[in-house]
Amino acid sequence: MKLTYTVCGERKTTELSNGDIEIIDRSEGENFRFAVKAKTAVTLERAEAEFPCDYRDGDLFFMNGYQSWTDTKEFTAAEKEKNIYKAPKFLIKKFGFDMYGDATFYPYESEKLHGYDLFYLKGEKEKFVFNRNEGAYLIAELYKKKKVLTLMSDVCGARLSPNDETTVFDCVITESYDGGKERFFAAYPEKKTEKIFGYTSWYNYYQNIDERVIMRDLGALDERFNLFQIDDGYQTFVGDWKDINKEKFPDGLENIVEKIHCKGMKAGVWLAPFVAEKNSKLFRERKDLFKKDGNGEPIFLGSNWSGFYPLDLQNAEAREYIADCLNYFVSLGFDFFKLDFLYAASVVPFDGKTRCRTASEAYAFLREVLKDKLILGCGATLYNAAGVFDYMRVGPDVSLKFDDVWFMKFFHRERISTKNTLQNTVYRHIFDGRFFGNDPDVFLLRDENLHLTAKQKEALITLNALFGSVLMTSDNVGGYDDDKRRTLAAALDIFRNAKDADFARKGKNIEITYRLGGAKNKIIYDTERGVLL
Repeated sequence: MKLTYTVCGERKTTELSNGDIEIIDRSEGENFRFAVKAKTAVTLERAEAEFPCDYRDGDLFFMNGYQSWTDTKEFTAAEKEKNIYKAPKFLIKKFGFDMYGDATFYPYESEKLHGYDLFYLKGEKEKFVFNRNEGAYLIAELYKKKKVLTLMSDVCGARLSPNDETTVFDCVITESYDGGKERFFAAYPEKKTEKIFGYTSWYNYYQNIDERVIMRDLGALDERFNLFQIDDGYQTFVGDWKDINKEKFPDGLENIVEKIHCKGMKAGVWLAPFVAEKNSKLFRERKDLFKKDGNGEPIFLGSNWSGFYPLDLQNAEAREYIADCLNYFVSLGFDFFKLDFLYAASVVPFDGKTRCRTASEAYAFLREVLKDKLILGCGATLYNAAGVFDYMRVGPDVSLKFDDVWFMKFFHRERISTKNTLQNTVYRHIFDGRFFGNDPDVFLLRDENLHLTAKQKEALITLNALFGSVLMTSDNVGGYDDDKRRTLAAALDIFRNAKDADFARKGKNIEITYRLGGAKNKIIYDTERGVLL
């Protein structure tokens, strides 16, 4: 193991204990474990270990993206990751395209693939690696030309005083895909997660919702649905969560919650608790609550809404504000909270802590406030959400066109894309029912306000039903014709009763198998066209 750290302003790299630190090897068998004990005040930067990776052409490498929306799949060595810094610099700065993922702190290189906390190699010489260190992300880096796998512990920012000890590596490394998967499942036993079949207002109306639309779509749902979620658009501005837009919802939300409950459903609400937009009253009047950059200015996170900024979770008043907003919706009777843009908590780590520790503390804070309410995390780092959130989005937003507008393909890895989210849905299936219940995002069957073909709609609802614990739509199902009702019924049968869903990448296609009603089924998904063959 090689460790990089700073002491008294001097940057050092070592593989052995020295006058500054003691490196403690606690590895045993397939458990790769190292700790560091400080002899003087030090700040850690990076810990890494190299392993040979003699892959063959056609071998597959699972690279888990940084957060919910980051494109994730099994890569071949011939494929490359999208590097946002190859886009025009003025566009990156204007729209904050580099702020959504890991581009600001991870160095992208064309001859390297990387992923977070779980990595595997499928091929002649297999490998399976997963993280067990609660204090640091484990980044698997595949150097394709050198055929080397570097495991990098993202300990950057961890500050140690004399005699402090911290774990820098705690991971499992096996030379077998099946054996590693077995170890992973033993570490994260399957837990019963209630399956959610529900409605969300976002992917039809976006922010253009009002009481009339909400009540109409609620009235169209039958007893099969167990969740109705009000998404973005009920509030005046993002961040001003308690300021319900009186023009859209003159009677507020409480009466709607009551009507949802009267239909036997859970009432859900969307918030992005760690951010606020530029036009919000909160941002205009309380800039002291926001995380600042090196120049003392609020950190610009992106161009969503009127532009948005992260709250400073080290600020007690900021935490109190977030808790007060969440508790307001609890008091209205909401049962289910979709909490979005959660990566904002760790764009800049807390002083003296790693990015991983920062995110974990932020997510634990949400759980502490909401207690036993159901939480669906979104735009969040998966490893920190394990065992904390009930459900988790595992892909980017579904787009109304299969791969969204053409020019967005050149930008960040977290972009809106039905094409990308369907691959995430399949390849992140390993986390479902163990870290949390996977939310693959919505299916859409309607004809209006949509540019997916009938075959793409069929693939979307089928894969979501097979590989998720959440099945949601934004359609007004009251407008479905007989064909759409039959498609939905068939997907619900898969969602509730299919067993042993599995997959294998075959070039640009994914071969999928599952059991249903005692029969084994096989389908082929074409990732480029978004259809079942």
